[in-house]
Amino acid sequence: MSLKVLISGGGTGGHIFPAIAIANTIKKTHPDAQILFVGANGKMEMEKVPAAGYEIIGLNITGIQRKLSLSNLAFPFRLIGSLIKARAIIKTFKPSVVVGVGGFASGPVLRMATWMKIPALIQEQNSFAGITNRWVASSVQRVCVAYDHMDKFFPKDVILKTGNPVRENVVQIEGKKQSALAKWNFTDSKPILLVVGGSLGARSINQALAGDIQRLIDAGMQVMWQTGKLFADEAKVLREKHKGDPVVITEFIYEMDLAYAMADMVVSRAGAIAVSELTIVGKPTILVPFPYAAEDHQTMNAMALVNTDAAIHVADKVAALELVDEVLKLNNDRTTGDRLKDNMRAHALPNAAEEIAAEVVKIARA
Repeated sequence: MSLKVLISGGGTGGHIFPAIAIANTIKKTHPDAQILFVGANGKMEMEKVPAAGYEIIGLNITGIQRKLSLSNLAFPFRLIGSLIKARAIIKTFKPSVVVGVGGFASGPVLRMATWMKIPALIQEQNSFAGITNRWVASSVQRVCVAYDHMDKFFPKDVILKTGNPVRENVVQIEGKKQSALAKWNFTDSKPILLVVGGSLGARSINQALAGDIQRLIDAGMQVMWQTGKLFADEAKVLREKHKGDPVVITEFIYEMDLAYAMADMVVSRAGAIAVSELTIVGKPTILVPFPYAAEDHQTMNAMALVNTDAAIHVADKVAALELVDEVLKLNNDRTTGDRLKDNMRAHALPNAAEEIAAEVVKIARA
């Protein structure tokens, strides 16, 4: 009997890219496996999953607004409709196993799968478990996690620490530094700061850099700065202002492997996948968590590293005042940089996709 895997969830890249990595790994080891995705209509998975070569079906589901909103009145009806559609999808596709990666679509599909006695696995990316995963965890066979102490959210006997699947091409940085330096016209003789804040950008990080980037240049640093698309107009002005300086200001970095390869230190948000990538590439890092993420999970992700002396934390609300000071301090302290690098690498779990895929197959075959 052929392996049939139903993968549900999405909403953000932090859910979608691990899901695709798991699917790709299953296809490597089981080329005949049939894989179907279920996502939320209007969310980015409806584009990203087909682009990766997989079929996806959309549910008309959204989350509950955490502030008072009339749209919450419609949530029970959307949930019931999504449960009914999930049941129809499961009955038609007949999966051997269902995988939930978090996000709006994950809940109805996982809940219906457990009601229909289909084996199920959750992949939880963050150190503070999402509400969808907490809702269904007691009924699944396995919960794959990336952090310690997750038994406060999930039954201890179903937890397996695997780490988060990351995009292989992004973290394979060996031997790429020279081509990276050549691509962006940087030199190996001065330290390089990589600043990333996600595809939309991070306002606090961008404001800190915009106000103080000259201090970094004056300190002999080179800066590779991904501003995100919401900062595009300001970035254009800054590019013109710093023409001739050792600074690259770009809306998006498409070759993250090259950027990581040449970076001597990194400033980043603390999304689960970004953190997992950083542990694997092992760079001294200053984390500025996005404070409005659900349940403030980015701060929890950051503190899991900070509490083991593997990263530096700068709160979003003080980034404009403190971020550049922290960068300069780290740049001047090689001992701290080396310690952060070593401790960061101690958190690395580079085989997550393979371990999760193997667990999916094991559950399906049980």
